[in-house]
Amino acid sequence: MSEATAPLAGMAKNRRALFSNRAPVVPPEQLIWQPGAIAGVLLFDLASVAAIGALAHANPLEGEPASPAYLIPAVAGAAIGTASILKMRWAYTIRSLSQGLWQTANVGLALLLALSGLFVADAVFSDHSAEMRRWLPYWFAEAWALCAAQRLVVARLLQNWAHEGRLARRAVIVGGGDAAAQLIDRLDRLGGKEIQILGLFDDRDKMRSPETVGRYRKLGRFEDLEAFCREQRVDLLIIALPPTAEDRILHILKMLWVLPIDVRIAAINSKLKLRSRAYNYIGDTPFLPVFDKPMSDWSVALKAIEDRLLAALAIILLSPLLALIALAVKLDSKGPVLFKQTRHGFNNEPIGVFKFRSMYVDKCDPTGQKQVTRGDPRVTRVGAILRRSSLDELPQLFNVLRGELSLVGPRPHVLQAKAGNLTYTEVVDGYFARHKVRPGITGWAQINGWRGETDTVEKIEQRVAHDLYYIENWSMLLDLRILLATPLALIRTKNAY
Repeated sequence: MSEATAPLAGMAKNRRALFSNRAPVVPPEQLIWQPGAIAGVLLFDLASVAAIGALAHANPLEGEPASPAYLIPAVAGAAIGTASILKMRWAYTIRSLSQGLWQTANVGLALLLALSGLFVADAVFSDHSAEMRRWLPYWFAEAWALCAAQRLVVARLLQNWAHEGRLARRAVIVGGGDAAAQLIDRLDRLGGKEIQILGLFDDRDKMRSPETVGRYRKLGRFEDLEAFCREQRVDLLIIALPPTAEDRILHILKMLWVLPIDVRIAAINSKLKLRSRAYNYIGDTPFLPVFDKPMSDWSVALKAIEDRLLAALAIILLSPLLALIALAVKLDSKGPVLFKQTRHGFNNEPIGVFKFRSMYVDKCDPTGQKQVTRGDPRVTRVGAILRRSSLDELPQLFNVLRGELSLVGPRPHVLQAKAGNLTYTEVVDGYFARHKVRPGITGWAQINGWRGETDTVEKIEQRVAHDLYYIENWSMLLDLRILLATPLALIRTKNAY
């Protein structure tokens, strides 16, 4: 081999080695739901720290055990304090959870700080300090051992899933030519474990934008983007167009803001010289952020825990009421107790929403094309009461347990819902933006009076506007505020039939 060809052969060998270690691109249904993994770790932390604290105190070395009025706040405070410290140290991210040894040290530090704070608070406000000195060391050691073991197992699982390509962010690139080629070359160095490029989209002809760039082919034109991103669970859309293509960039942004994905503009050759914190980075590649998902993985995990715990508690507490309503529906008219209707869910995915049946079986409307109006003859006597009070929607608590709904969020609409003679998408520009989060049993629009029949354009416009406000301003406190306000809103609102 000549000296001139040796560097080229070395580059080809390095590229072959890079691609041989690439994580495979898996079908969407095989992807790991990352907020679910985070929620599982968080729940384990809370439960294990609290349980071990109670068990460590259940066998005190000396003296009488403390009363539950003291013990329950102590173990709950320590568990929440540990999780809060870990959150502040960015320990609840997939990248962080993949680092087992670092996580082990972090858990030890968080436990030490939380239990130390508990001891100081007890010394100031209570008189159990002497007793705590005897059982806090056991609590710390046992909780650390359990949480550390769990962290090592989780790290191993995440590493395996990353190697299988089940944790990578799925990305598409808008644009082609040299700009896309340069971007792809830099992203390919990550080996596909952090980001996987599915392909490219471009409206330009083959002369200006080739059908393939590197290993990736053109998948379609701009108008194909929205459907592809929904179907393939795309996480990230990267715009690799020159700044001179301002009109095309604005067209893409207007089209894609309704999607629950991150949108970034590649900034490799950008003439804008901004501070480093103005950019997002994937590896060493800078991007200008345009749109973000409405909720981070941590927020989604927290909301999922909130939803399932409160839904399970509500089902237990309301089980006598659920049984009485089911009996009333059965005695009032022939047919099944429950009615299942297909509606729009998160990311426009169709979901089957449960309700107590409120119409006669032969007059039910699974498609929801004809809205229920005052005195509607299709509605049964019991159904009219259930609909006015929204008690017909209580079975949706089971949809929450299944992860299809949230307790709070935009209400799920039927697929062909109309305001007047127009579908909602014809009435409201960007209507599908309300599906960037999971729909809910109740929501900001409902407690502000926009529930029930949407027979006018104003009603659906107001409902969507309130839904978008909720998405942009979500917080746990806002969810709790809506949940607490819902019963009063049901009494005050008159337009539900």
